[in-house]
Amino acid sequence: MSYIDGFVLAVPKANQEQYRKMAAMAWPLFQEFGALRHVECWGDDVPDGKLTDFRRAVQAKEDEVVVFSWIEYPSKAVRDEANKKMMSDPRMKEWGDQMPFDGKRMIYGGFAPIFDEKK
Repeated sequence: MSYIDGFVLAVPKANQEQYRKMAAMAWPLFQEFGALRHVECWGDDVPDGKLTDFRRAVQAKEDEVVVFSWIEYPSKAVRDEANKKMMSDPRMKEWGDQMPFDGKRMIYGGFAPIFDEKK
């Protein structure tokens, strides 16, 4: 079964197009290293919770939007190898300080699907 890397982060509203371009530039690299799918979702209906919520999880500021994204790999082993390759690939370093968000507030993790249906 596939393996999913999931991400939640806060991006300044003014950086939406810059973020989208960064994701589009990253996709060929992810794909080269084994990713099957890459999805970036711009927050549209992200309510405040009573105890916790997406905005609090990433300490989103008033001028920021919560982004929910995931990358699908064929397996955890492929994902682990892809992450090693990406961190050492010189193309990743080209982006340097151009990240359109504060990476320190991004939350992420690897997930093993337990239910996956499509129509």
